[in-house]
Amino acid sequence: MENCIFCRIISGEIPSLKVYEDAYCIAALDINPGSPGHTLIIPRVHRKDLLEMDEALAGKLMMTAREIGGREMERLGADGFNIVQNNGIAAGQTIPHFHIHVIPRYHGDGKIVAWEPTSPDIETLREFREKLC
Repeated sequence: MENCIFCRIISGEIPSLKVYEDAYCIAALDINPGSPGHTLIIPRVHRKDLLEMDEALAGKLMMTAREIGGREMERLGADGFNIVQNNGIAAGQTIPHFHIHVIPRYHGDGKIVAWEPTSPDIETLREFREKLC
């Protein structure tokens, strides 16, 4: 897609700081990182979100996220990493081109990917289960 910033990065029209690339994707440093070494994994084909991805490509990208997370721990001294992938505006997706964030985490960094836990009753949980089965 011609106006997609990630497609323009893939094509080389917009420069990036690549840390990995293969036939399926590139991995480049995020220019607005959540922590030092925050990396984006971007497929070479334009797919809006996870629902548009085929299983084989989604699997390859997740294995790339594993590789990058391991490098962040080994080479940057991260104590862990988050893998974040947003689908849709309501979920925080700001660029409509599938991508995975691999965010290095350091003890005491005070950052966490979190949500407010709720306490639904068992009947409510059963209703959701019925809808999802």
